[in-house]
Amino acid sequence: MAYAQKNKEQKSDLKEKLVAINRVTKVVKGGRRFGFAALVVAGDESGKVGFGHGKAKEVPEAIKKATESAKKSLVRIPLREGRTLHHDIIGIHGASKVVMRSAPSGTGIIAGGSVRAVFELLGVQDIVAKSIGSANPYNIIRAVSVGLKTIDV
Repeated sequence: MAYAQKNKEQKSDLKEKLVAINRVTKVVKGGRRFGFAALVVAGDESGKVGFGHGKAKEVPEAIKKATESAKKSLVRIPLREGRTLHHDIIGIHGASKVVMRSAPSGTGIIAGGSVRAVFELLGVQDIVAKSIGSANPYNIIRAVSVGLKTIDV
């Protein structure tokens, strides 16, 4: 019982950020059926981050599914001085490539939309990131995830 309560408290301090919503249309005999897909990033702003994808007929339900998926996929990333990466990283997924460089104190987060969401929720304060190639937010976030998982301290 105590473990379940501790686990709930641990997940409650997580923050989520909606990165993208796609409207998907299926054409059927009677007309069109609309569905929605959501991409959400979750993190505790102190070294844990994860992302999730959810699909449903309604937007709130898709966001809820994506949030649950993001909370299940959390991974711990080691940070230098709790504010930046230990070394420069390149993450690649499909046609997306993301170059992430550690930065001196006071630089801030210099990154585009979906990459910025990941680093804000990870708790990184100083970083320079550049996405090259495909601008698809799903692939960019997967590239960042692949890159962060390669960090060895």
